[in-house]
Amino acid sequence: MPLLRAAMPQTAKIQLLPRSLFARVTLIIVVGLVLAQLLTFAAIRYERGLALRQLMMMGIERDIASSIALLDRLPAAERDSWLARLERRNYRFALAGDVKGTEPSTPLSREFAEAIVNALRPFEVTKLVELSDPPDGLTLQVRLTDGSAVLIHARRVGMPVSNWVLWVLLAQLAVLAVCAWVAVRLVTRPLARLASAADDLGPDLKAKQLAEDGPTEVAHAARAFNAMQRRIAGYMAERVEILAAISHDLQTPITRLRLRADMLDDDEDRDKFRQDLDAMNALVREGVSYARTLHGATEPPCRIDADALLESMVSDYEDAGQALRIDGQVGAPIVTRPNALRRILMNLVDNALKFGSEVRINVRAEAGRLTVAVLDNGPGIPPDQLEAVLQPFYRVENSRNRSTGGTGLGLAIAHQLAMAMGAELQLSNRAEGGLEARLTLTTT
Repeated sequence: MPLLRAAMPQTAKIQLLPRSLFARVTLIIVVGLVLAQLLTFAAIRYERGLALRQLMMMGIERDIASSIALLDRLPAAERDSWLARLERRNYRFALAGDVKGTEPSTPLSREFAEAIVNALRPFEVTKLVELSDPPDGLTLQVRLTDGSAVLIHARRVGMPVSNWVLWVLLAQLAVLAVCAWVAVRLVTRPLARLASAADDLGPDLKAKQLAEDGPTEVAHAARAFNAMQRRIAGYMAERVEILAAISHDLQTPITRLRLRADMLDDDEDRDKFRQDLDAMNALVREGVSYARTLHGATEPPCRIDADALLESMVSDYEDAGQALRIDGQVGAPIVTRPNALRRILMNLVDNALKFGSEVRINVRAEAGRLTVAVLDNGPGIPPDQLEAVLQPFYRVENSRNRSTGGTGLGLAIAHQLAMAMGAELQLSNRAEGGLEARLTLTTT
């Protein structure tokens, strides 16, 4: 059924970004800072790698060449005792051993080997291999002037970034993230205050004024919003005054017309005049009542017995000969505006009694919420007009007269009063026929 399908939740879409502007801007800035720090770290590592290679090419080959020249000048019997003295962290010498391995395969290894070979001239390098252990290691066999061989085991030593550099980068990232959070909060906080003030601007038009301070743009927006609130409140007050004046001025001619109608001899014409005058009078009263609901709800909230209120309403309708039934109960006192609540429910019940022969009220109380639904067995409302009937002076059937269709203000007044007291009024057609008017309000 259409209503059931409309009530079913749609499949949730994947939300990649947070919903709030504050979280989104903060996330974007922090991610940008993380990427910037990673690029900085990568640049430092790359620069240190270039510096290390340049330093290695300028120093290690000269040290190796100097050590080979020294060994060449020493007597053969003394060379072994000097090997430990000449050993360094990235190279060492041996007078005997196997030379096994492959030719240098990487550009860095070939560049490293070429630099050592060039520095060893005029000594002849008879063998040159690359070792797998240690990585990037080279073994060179060099022939001295007396024909003996010396093995050179050399390797490239990395220049790792110090741990403190990483901690400094992380500390910088943390400081920048905090600064970004503070900056974004300063930017979005005025927007949050403005949105809160707009939400508080209900039918009563009594939202509190925003503080007109802070940065120039924020202060200007606050001044504009406060001025808008004052203009809207002035327009609505003027509207109520005009309607009240019209209502007051219409009372006199309506009274004169009623007196003249009473003087008519024809009973049928007299009854018709009285019906028209009653309709005019009801329209004037309800028009003013609707305008006052727009102007504001001055009734303060208080704790009441909702079950007693509902039972008194049922008794009033029963005294008037109208059948009304209540299903469920609240079971505990609630905090609400009793007169506004009673007016809303009476308007909903009156509307249900106009078009249905059976009317009942369903009451369901939950934690901190109360739902009161007025159900009837009438013809219902076309689905495309469920929202429109909450507008003033809107009636579903244009052919209906005032006696059956009313003024078109009952549901509009109930809707405005519901918004004024922070409640929600929803209309829906029942599956078994008829209309359901559901009022949902907080009770704390």
